[in-house]
Amino acid sequence: QDNADPQRTAFLLRKQWSLYSVTPLYRFSTAHLKHYARLLSAFVGAEKQKGLAVEVGGELGIKVAVSSIPDLKGSDQDRDAILVQLSLRSPASPKNSEEKLVWSGCFCCVSGDHLSENLPEDFTCLPLFLVNGAESYTSIVGSWFQKTFDCCFRRLAISPLSLSWMAAMWTGCQVDKTTAAVELLFSVPCLPYPLDISYAVHPEDAKALWDTVQKTPGEITQEEVDVFMDCLYSHFHRHFKIHLSATKLVKVSTAVASAHCDGIIKFLQSKYLAGVLMLLTELAISQIQ
Repeated sequence: QDNADPQRTAFLLRKQWSLYSVTPLYRFSTAHLKHYARLLSAFVGAEKQKGLAVEVGGELGIKVAVSSIPDLKGSDQDRDAILVQLSLRSPASPKNSEEKLVWSGCFCCVSGDHLSENLPEDFTCLPLFLVNGAESYTSIVGSWFQKTFDCCFRRLAISPLSLSWMAAMWTGCQVDKTTAAVELLFSVPCLPYPLDISYAVHPEDAKALWDTVQKTPGEITQEEVDVFMDCLYSHFHRHFKIHLSATKLVKVSTAVASAHCDGIIKFLQSKYLAGVLMLLTELAISQIQ
């Protein structure tokens, strides 16, 4: 369950986020976030001006804000999430005009506190990094963090196995007043041209199927996920004579969230935000280890 303040975490909802895993940050401190924002602002400005020297804190048109989000964690042992935002203001705009948010990045660790147990004191573990915005800014911000805190970023792909878990778990969630179908997207391999198969199931039908499969409410096993997917495959084969087990599951869309194998996620329900982030934190940790 999600105990986070919905207003503090609303920026995550209904946007497309790219996922990265991040190794522990060396000598990172939440006490110095404003200082980091100034340094990063100068670095972004210098990179955008192709390496020309830029005064720290100068007026560059790019404003960098770095803040902590205490609500976005799974337990008291988790570190506060860190939000990095880049805003743009045209030089022609009035001084007090509102900036346009052009890029957001969020470091978080939801119920991943066990990773910090044997970590040296100088390291901060925020293994999951969510990005919304242009790749050019992602590259610049990532470069600064890597140089400053001796960490490493990697795109976080989601395997078909993890996607099938997401399909089962999110189908089992109680969502009020939803009409969104459970949609599975499959890619057909070994063809000279790309071919995808979209399979949509009415949410009430998918929930009814999952309820017959799940033995212990609140607990999910690999066997239950396999049975759930096999039932969907059998139903599809009965109607279309196509073996989906021979294809690759590449995307799952539900009323709770949608996820793509390329490491793209969209959160749709604040109620289950912490649960989805917990699963993504586990995936990020498994990639680091």
